[in-house]
Amino acid sequence: MAIFEFRFCSHRTASFSATFNASEKRHRDPHSTQPHISQVEIAMPGPLLWKNLKVLVTRYPIMRGMISYSLIWPTGSLIQQTVEGRRWGTYDWWRVLRFSMYGGLFVAPTLYGWVKISSAMWPQTSLRTGVIKAAVETISYTPGAMTCFYFIMSLLESKTVEEAVAEVGKKFLPTYRVALSVWPLVATINFTLIPERNRVPFISACSLCWTCFLAYMKHLEHHEVDGAI
Repeated sequence: MAIFEFRFCSHRTASFSATFNASEKRHRDPHSTQPHISQVEIAMPGPLLWKNLKVLVTRYPIMRGMISYSLIWPTGSLIQQTVEGRRWGTYDWWRVLRFSMYGGLFVAPTLYGWVKISSAMWPQTSLRTGVIKAAVETISYTPGAMTCFYFIMSLLESKTVEEAVAEVGKKFLPTYRVALSVWPLVATINFTLIPERNRVPFISACSLCWTCFLAYMKHLEHHEVDGAI
């Protein structure tokens, strides 16, 4: 008999144990040379894996943010491509993948870090504190985030460093002007009314429309930027 058991431990690591006790029984037909395996049992821990995933996401808010951004950012890219006139057969799926990677692996962790730092510096949740946090974010986190977006996404497109720097120089200021009219209000609401553990998911939801705008700006040619906004 062969028994394979997959066991997922509570501390999010996986252990694999296999007990293999095979007994070969020949068929009663004396001319048969094929062994007979009496039993094979396979146990798959689907419900347990899902339960552990829920515990992980609940315990670590950054995971919720990373999952949210890895879904919302490519969704924004798909919406922008749809407005652009593309359909299922003509979507640029590599572009979608780049947005997913950038949103989940870069934006969510850096935004989470900013939220933790700002909450430690200004722990109150008053309107005054929210306005201060929004102002500081506008002149610190936001410019850096936009620069990284154009620079890193250009590198992911296999552009050279010089081309990435040129894209930042051409598109940063127009994008930043739009951000100044949107994100201070969103940040004030986020810091004032939303509990800390839910701030990254809240921002990720608000950023769907913003991601569509960034996707639009990212794929404008340099000569089109001045007349776009």
